[in-house]
Amino acid sequence: MACRISELVLDARDPARLAAFWCEVLGYVELGREGDDIEIGPPDTGFGGPQPTLVLNASTDPKPAKLGLHIDVSPTDRDQEAELARLLAAGATHADCGQTGEESWYVLADPEGNLFCLLKKQIPAA
Repeated sequence: MACRISELVLDARDPARLAAFWCEVLGYVELGREGDDIEIGPPDTGFGGPQPTLVLNASTDPKPAKLGLHIDVSPTDRDQEAELARLLAAGATHADCGQTGEESWYVLADPEGNLFCLLKKQIPAA
């Protein structure tokens, strides 16, 4: 038996704002609230499905200079450039973490500055 990632927990100063952003990015919906924390996940599946849910954990603790984990996203129904435009319109910003400009991905930040990468569309193996 093996484990799988069931939830990713992200500290947030404004969980509602980040929940709205990540719902837009991932096509997720709000699954529930516990206090100020908000859990989002895939519609029609929710917690326990094949994709992990995302918990926006209310926190006022200062963030470390660099988060030891980041999220990579890949477009599902458009090319990378169209998805980049959509993410920027949703509130993402370009981020510089020392990339050379030759990378095949974009480094972005969510509205609270958490870094994530936009990869190219994944092509299923034949």
